[in-house]
Amino acid sequence: MFSKILIANRGEIAVRIIRACKEMGVATVAVYSEADKNALHVALADQSCCIGSAEASESYLNESQIISAAILSGAQAIHPGYGFLSENAHFARLCRKNGLVFIGPDAKSMERLSDKAVLKELIRGTGLTVIPGTKAVLSVEEAKQAAGDVGYPVMLKACAGGGGRGIRLIRAEEDLEEAYFQASGEALQAFGDSSLYLEKYIFPARHVELQILADEQGNAVCLGERDCSLQRRNQKLVEETPSPAIGEEQRNKIIALSVEAIKKIGYVGAGTLEFLLDKNGNFWFMEMNVRLQVEHSVTEMLTGIDLVKWQIRIAAGVPLNFTQKDVRMQGSAIECRINAGGCGTLGMLHVPGGPSVRFDTYLIAGTVISPYYDSLLGKLIVFAGTREETLRKMRASLCELVIDGIPTNIEEQLRIVEDDRFISGNYDLTFMGNC
Repeated sequence: MFSKILIANRGEIAVRIIRACKEMGVATVAVYSEADKNALHVALADQSCCIGSAEASESYLNESQIISAAILSGAQAIHPGYGFLSENAHFARLCRKNGLVFIGPDAKSMERLSDKAVLKELIRGTGLTVIPGTKAVLSVEEAKQAAGDVGYPVMLKACAGGGGRGIRLIRAEEDLEEAYFQASGEALQAFGDSSLYLEKYIFPARHVELQILADEQGNAVCLGERDCSLQRRNQKLVEETPSPAIGEEQRNKIIALSVEAIKKIGYVGAGTLEFLLDKNGNFWFMEMNVRLQVEHSVTEMLTGIDLVKWQIRIAAGVPLNFTQKDVRMQGSAIECRINAGGCGTLGMLHVPGGPSVRFDTYLIAGTVISPYYDSLLGKLIVFAGTREETLRKMRASLCELVIDGIPTNIEEQLRIVEDDRFISGNYDLTFMGNC
C-alpha cells in the first residue's frame, strides 16, 4: 500500500480523497492554485504545494508542475479525481515514466477506451447492444453520408468527449453543417481533439449508468445502476439508485452482461458503463467513463462500499475481497448537485444532519467562489429504506441546507424533488426541457 498520495485536483473531490486517505493511514499532498491558497483541501492535507496561477491551464492542468510536486514531496502515487487530468493518457504515462503510480487505468487502456467510436467497436463483441453509429467522421460531407445511412435524427458527439461538451442533436441534413463546426470547435477547445462521430438518437430515453470495479487479478463487480436522467444541456443535476424504471430481473441481466464486458476488454480500476434505456426497456450502450464519476457518492450510500478507497487499493495491486453476491443494493439513495449560480463569498454554512445524510463539499466560512473553475459547490446525498422515505429526507435536507453569500440552485433542486413526475419515478431526459 502507498504511504503518501498526491491529489491532483481541487474542490469537493480533493477533500473526499484526502478523507479516504486519512482513514487508510495514508499521508496526503495537496496541490493548489493561487486562487485556492485558503481552500479546505489545502488545510486538510499533510503537505501542500502551490503549482501556479488561478487559470487551470497554469495549475491543475500543469502536468510538469504536478509531477515535480509529487517527486519533491515523496509521494508514491497521484490521484487525479475527476475532470482535469483524470482521463489524460499522456499524464498517466508521464507518471509512470517518473516512477509514480497513476490511480486509474493505465495509459494504453485509457487511449483505447477514451475514443468513444473505437470503444463501441470493442463493446459490440461483448454481448451488450450498442447504439447504431459510426467511427470518427472527418468532414461535413462524410458526416452527411453517415447521417443518411444511420437515419435522422442523429446525435453528433466528440470522440474524446465528456461532461456534455461537443454534443449536438441533428434532426435534418440542413442543420448538420453548422452543428458540425460548432461541436468540432467546442471539442477542440475542451479536449484538444476536434474529431466527431455520429450515433442514432434514441428517444424517449433515460440515462442509466452502471458502476464497475475491476482489479488486476481479473475480478470484477458491478455496484448497481444510477439513473442520471435529470439533466440540463447534458449536465447532470440529480442522480438516484436504484433506478425506479428497472425491475430486478432486468437489473440482474444488465449487471451480468456489464461485468462480463469489463472482463473481456481487460479494464482495471473504477469505471462506468453508460446506457440509454428506451421506452421498451432496452439498454443501448453509449460510452464508458474511465475515472471516478462525480455521482459515485450515491452508489456508496446505497452499497456501503467506499469507491475511492477501492480505487487506491486496486492501483496498489490489492485484489477485491468481495464478489458480486456480496454487493448490497437494498433501499434507495438520491443525490442533488448543489451548484453556484455566480461568484461570491460564503458567509454562513449550515449543513443538514441526521442518519444517512451526507454533504460532500469544500465550503468553509470565507470561501470565495471564483470564475475559474466548475460551479459545483457540493453534493447532498441521502439514503433510506424506501424511495418514498428517501424523497422525504431529501426534501427536508434541502430545506435545511443554508449557503449564505453565494447564489445557488437549492430552490430549483427542491422544486425537482417535489415535482409529481419525479416523485412517480416516471421521468426521462426530457424532464428539464431537453429534446
